[in-house]
Amino acid sequence: MTDTPPQAPDPLSGHALIADYVRRLDGSPGVYRMLDAEARVLYVGKARNLKARVSNYARPSGHSARIARMISETRSMMFLTTRTETEALLLEQNLIKQLKPIYNVLLRDDKSFPNILIAKNHAYPQIRKHRGKRSEKGSYFGPFASGSAVNRTLNQLQKVFLLRSCTDSVFQNRSRPCLLYQIKRCAAPCTNLVTPEAYADLVSDAERFLSGKTTHIQADLAQQMQDASDAMEFERAAALRDRIRALTAVQQSQGINPKGVDEADVVALYLEKGQACVQVFFIRAHQSWGNSDFYPRTGSGADEAEILEAFLAQFYDGKPPPRQILLSHPIENADLIHELLSARAGRNVDLRVPQRGEKAELVENALRNARESLGRRMSESAAQSRLLAGLAEAFGLDEPPARIEIYDNSHIQGAHAVGAMVVAGADGWMKNQYRKFTIKTAPGDDFGM
Repeated sequence: MTDTPPQAPDPLSGHALIADYVRRLDGSPGVYRMLDAEARVLYVGKARNLKARVSNYARPSGHSARIARMISETRSMMFLTTRTETEALLLEQNLIKQLKPIYNVLLRDDKSFPNILIAKNHAYPQIRKHRGKRSEKGSYFGPFASGSAVNRTLNQLQKVFLLRSCTDSVFQNRSRPCLLYQIKRCAAPCTNLVTPEAYADLVSDAERFLSGKTTHIQADLAQQMQDASDAMEFERAAALRDRIRALTAVQQSQGINPKGVDEADVVALYLEKGQACVQVFFIRAHQSWGNSDFYPRTGSGADEAEILEAFLAQFYDGKPPPRQILLSHPIENADLIHELLSARAGRNVDLRVPQRGEKAELVENALRNARESLGRRMSESAAQSRLLAGLAEAFGLDEPPARIEIYDNSHIQGAHAVGAMVVAGADGWMKNQYRKFTIKTAPGDDFGM
């Protein structure tokens, strides 16, 4: 009879593994990572007290289905202590963006929003659309919800205030007015058809309008029109009348113009069947500058408070928060998010869930838009699923394709070969997966590439 060598004990996993880690933790703030058997990060979390927070996962019961599934898949953990809970929150958000853990809430559309810039690096300031950091000298107004919203506003503003939009190089090389002057959308400072003082007044009026002082501007223009009419300067009076009409069109196009809200983002979340939509309305200078919708990955069953908290931390990473953020739902770590956003803004940022009045109406309107947007997206997703199922049937696939890649190649007479890839999936076009390739080794023909 031969002896059987002793079997190595099974490696710990799940609750037992976490309990073993808890024994070695202290009460420092920090960040923890949960990893699966292949060392893929399942979840990134932050804690004011690592020992207390992680010990919650060691409990054998009382977890949601999402958390229970995550715990069962956990095979190892990693920890990093920080000096403060705010530092832990910053590190958590950076790791989430970098690692994209499947059980975390993830903002998938992390786009920047455009602003209107009146650049002050020239004697005759230029008005234009601006994206990115506010590093250039000038006055910034925004954010706007989209590039098209900025373009529409700029188009109307040029009718009212006649500010130049050309680049400095074009400005310096003009010898006669351009077409914008002919259609009354520029005062033509490039050819000295307006004095520096008069142009400075136009710039000041544009800044006042974008700061919400629209009533004063309209009254000033009306008085100038009356004065021109009294002096029988009818052509000038007609031009001022057209500017007043354009100004009225801008005001009407903004739709929502809350009198009691100067600067705020209205953030509303609607959650249904594990899918979420967050609507953000931008209120600046008592004017609505548009709205945008987002569909964050919800981390397999996260609740409203967790989704909204993660959204706020990620959305304002690299974007200046407004003075006030109006929320549709309370969040658990409101004090921590307030501290984080205030530090990013360099001033106090007020977070609140309004219960009555004009602010509550703004939130209700945003929530209604979120609900309708999610409904449309779910309908589109169902239609997309049917199309993919039909595609699988047509090609004899075992299941609908999760990813479809489409390629196109191009060259200029055999040189400068490039390729492009677009990607589609269950949620439609996946623009963050698009790629452009510079082809250096293949022959310069479509089939060779």
